Amino acid sequence: MRIAALADIHFTPQSYDRIREQMNRVREEADILVLAGDLTNFGKPEEIESMLNSLVRIRIPIVAVLGNHDYESGKSEQLMKMLVQEGVKLLDGTGYERDGVGFAGTKGFPGGFGRGALTAFGEPEVKAFVQAAIDESLKLERALSQLRTPKRIVVIHYAPIGGTVQGEPTEIYPYLGSSRLMEVIDRHGADLVLHGHAHHGAADGKTTAGCPVHNVALPILQAMTPPRAYRIFDV
Repeated sequence: MRIAALADIHFTPQSYDRIREQMNRVREEADILVLAGDLTNFGKPEEIESMLNSLVRIRIPIVAVLGNHDYESGKSEQLMKMLVQEGVKLLDGTGYERDGVGFAGTKGFPGGFGRGALTAFGEPEVKAFVQAAIDESLKLERALSQLRTPKRIVVIHYAPIGGTVQGEPTEIYPYLGSSRLMEVIDRHGADLVLHGHAHHGAADGKTTAGCPVHNVALPILQAMTPPRAYRIFDV
């Protein structure tokens, strides 16, 4: 299977015009399109509607997770419903299997990496924040445990490792992802991990157990030579 992947579209008709020509070729180059979150700028239904009008015309199967921007307006459930109604395989603690390849996904959450990860100690607000990160990692665990395929792809928005956020200001590393996600990935194993969110991070990295991790945020892809609208992965 050839997978085309990108994240952080932050869709507007004007921004999509910059990648429209490349996106129109994706069906010729890939079997499936993966969108790793931040489909919109402000999580508004009209943004998703406009994005779907552009992407559905491509006529390629789509697997997606939401990102933090997609929650901004409190309409995430409506956005999910709209995506599903158009045939998008939306992952939210769930799995999807196609032609021997399993996709497991969830949004993820921040919290930091390794010894710098925030722990549930002190104020109730801190404990609630950490619990949200734990809940997202449990959703990923549930999704991975559902898969019965020989190959496994993890789709998340937040980074599971510090390696693919390098290039961002160090002060914001804890807000870009959580190593709790990596712990789940290494426990279950994955052939490929795709995420976004870190617009100025690194494109490639690995988990502690060696699972390949790729940051497919659109700003990173557009900074490559030549600029890309998506990356292709063979699994």
